[in-house]
Amino acid sequence: MRAWQVVRSGEPADALEVGDVTLGAVPPGFLRVRVKACGLGLPDLFMCRGSYLLSPQHPFTPGQELCGEVLEAGEGATAQVGTRVMAVSGFFLGHGGFAEEALAIDDFCFPVPDGWSDAEAAGFLIPFHTAWVGLARRGALREGETLLVLGGAGGTGSAAIQLGRAMGARVVATARGEDRAAFCRQLGADAVVDPTTPELAEALREATGERGADVVYDPVGGDAFDAATRATAHEGRLLLIGFASGRWGRPDPAHMVTHNYSVLGVIPSAYDRAVKQGAQDELLAHHARGALRVPLEPTVPFDALPDALARLARREVLGKLVLAVE
Repeated sequence: MRAWQVVRSGEPADALEVGDVTLGAVPPGFLRVRVKACGLGLPDLFMCRGSYLLSPQHPFTPGQELCGEVLEAGEGATAQVGTRVMAVSGFFLGHGGFAEEALAIDDFCFPVPDGWSDAEAAGFLIPFHTAWVGLARRGALREGETLLVLGGAGGTGSAAIQLGRAMGARVVATARGEDRAAFCRQLGADAVVDPTTPELAEALREATGERGADVVYDPVGGDAFDAATRATAHEGRLLLIGFASGRWGRPDPAHMVTHNYSVLGVIPSAYDRAVKQGAQDELLAHHARGALRVPLEPTVPFDALPDALARLARREVLGKLVLAVE
């Protein structure tokens, strides 16, 4: 089968090559899936560059989130052959979704609701489950609180804006330029601050009514994280999601103590099936009433993957990019 593989570390055009790959036997708890579409994310870019912690050895196929049809179930897997599913891939085993067939985690796999496109299903799972774990579980966001979403125009940030609004929060987002700011407002942000603003922390505090944010959702890290720590409310919760800037946020224990806020790590993968199913049920209920959507860019042709990842690196994407595989 055809598959994109990272064969060396570098920018996508240099790191990726199309090859003929065989999956082999399906491990216990995994599925073999005929891929129809696969979501693109910054982790895929970082895997090309060799800076993502969960990257396997070269060569490997990236692509973390997919939509496709179950072809085979490994020992202990419960998904039924022939089911159209959205799932997290086995990218960490070297067999992600940028391929005609991929491994998928049975424990993080759900049927695609009727009426959903392949692209919508491929772009839903990781952004919205990460947002749910961060906001509903780790951050315990409450109705009426203020949520600050860093990098609001990206795939992860756009999910957090929508879920925060659905949970009854006032949402402040950061986004570069008017196009990205307008995009965040369309998703439900009440205020948007350009992260290139001089004295960013002061601008964020002003946007939160000088109180600071009760919950900060941070997929950016770097200087944005540093500014957000100075715009976090008393008893605030600052959620570490990712490092789109290239540098993780670095908590300062003394500042955390003197300003009485918490810093929490967020990842959706470690929860059991019951928690994941509960999250999926809640998210689909919000989607059914029109509170959530996957904001999609035009679907990327299979052969254009390196160029699409380069667009992500240049911050030219609003919302979610999805690769068409079938």
